[in-house]
Amino acid sequence: MNVTQILAAKGGTLYTVKPDTSLSEALHTMAEKDIGSLVVMEHGDLVGVLSFREVIQAIVRNGGSVGTLSVRSVMDDHPLTCTPDTAIDEVRRMMLVHHARYLPVMSQRTLMGVISFYDVAKAVVDAQDFENRMLKAYIRDWPANQPQGDAAAIKEAPAP
Repeated sequence: MNVTQILAAKGGTLYTVKPDTSLSEALHTMAEKDIGSLVVMEHGDLVGVLSFREVIQAIVRNGGSVGTLSVRSVMDDHPLTCTPDTAIDEVRRMMLVHHARYLPVMSQRTLMGVISFYDVAKAVVDAQDFENRMLKAYIRDWPANQPQGDAAAIKEAPAP
């Protein structure tokens, strides 16, 4: 599984903000859309990511207030990114090692989407659920006249 599959399941909605937007306005968008991050774009280029982590740190530094802060003054201006072809195992490793909750997905210089830690966890759980259903169906459909290996021996073994 790779990032393209996660983006396809997630859908195409993408929220961005300009770096000179007020932090207050960006927070309003995040709350209204119920999202944990905004991709910061300037002249068609990715220049940063704003997530609740950066917001909380900025509010603490600013004495508990958003004040007149801009997105530019708060955003992560060197965000970790991945490509649509990045394997899910690599994404999980990247997110864990770098404590990243959101990864912009870039194809060359084009923003394809954003995946979150939640999106990755959901994809892994969905894949495991599918695999479990397939294994259970396979076991249920096992031909009656075929030996089942150790499973038959375990059933016949007397209890201690």
